[in-house]
Amino acid sequence: MAIWLGAESRIIVQGMTGSEGRKHTARMLACGSKIVAGVTPGKGGGSVDFDGTQLPVFNTISEAIESTGANTSVVFVPPRFTGGAVDEAIEAGLDLVVCITEGVPVQDTARFVNHAVDAGVRLIGPNCPGIISPGKSNAGIIPADITGAGPIGLVSKSGTLTYQMMYELRDIGFSTAIGIGGDPIVGTTHIDALKAFEADPETQAIALIGEIGGDAEERAAEYIADNVTKPVVAYVAGFTAPEGRTMGHAGAIVSGSSGTAQAKKAAFEAVGVTVGRTPSETAELMRRILRGK
Repeated sequence: MAIWLGAESRIIVQGMTGSEGRKHTARMLACGSKIVAGVTPGKGGGSVDFDGTQLPVFNTISEAIESTGANTSVVFVPPRFTGGAVDEAIEAGLDLVVCITEGVPVQDTARFVNHAVDAGVRLIGPNCPGIISPGKSNAGIIPADITGAGPIGLVSKSGTLTYQMMYELRDIGFSTAIGIGGDPIVGTTHIDALKAFEADPETQAIALIGEIGGDAEERAAEYIADNVTKPVVAYVAGFTAPEGRTMGHAGAIVSGSSGTAQAKKAAFEAVGVTVGRTPSETAELMRRILRGK
């Protein structure tokens, strides 16, 4: 089992004809993802060759869906065009939209996140590495060769820490790993992923990666207390971050005691979530939990 992305997912790439879109389309194809088309306004009717695989390019998502039966989109579109691209994907009625683009204006993100919620479309991102269900499909930029399928569900704010945790636990494997992005507003939250992993019969335990800034982790802890029965192991990046400074992600800013790594660690531990001080320690905590099952 996997959540939101599986072997049946038929993926279009918005911006496939650009350098990033082309590069990551090739990587997704190489790991077995069912990429069926690209969408670039003004370039419809053409195609792109990927080592002998010819993928058609359409001007609109509706045309791509009609021709290919696509149900998922990955967005590699420059920030100033991202809002329109995501809106188009939502309006076309896709099941899943994964927005990789970094630097999307917050007002655009706020609008299309609400649009996705109203339309019932699962949106991941922006400014995220995407989602992978190892052995089934990969939508985004997560390396596909660092882990395999297994019983762990992973949700993470950080792209690089997503990769590290997947690698650290490669001996066990993952049902699905999701990088939700670290912007102040994102389409999918820790809580959304926790809810889905709790409902997935093949996910036995959940790894959650957070970071300083905001209160997403505190809210996730409250949700876990009331709704999650599976074991959760957490890691919070930023224990050494100086107060009042933005660190990396746009949402990672600490003000006073609010949003600190220590405060988030305390919130998790108060509801029975084990928290590691390093990614490696967090991975070892997950191993111990699964050995005891």
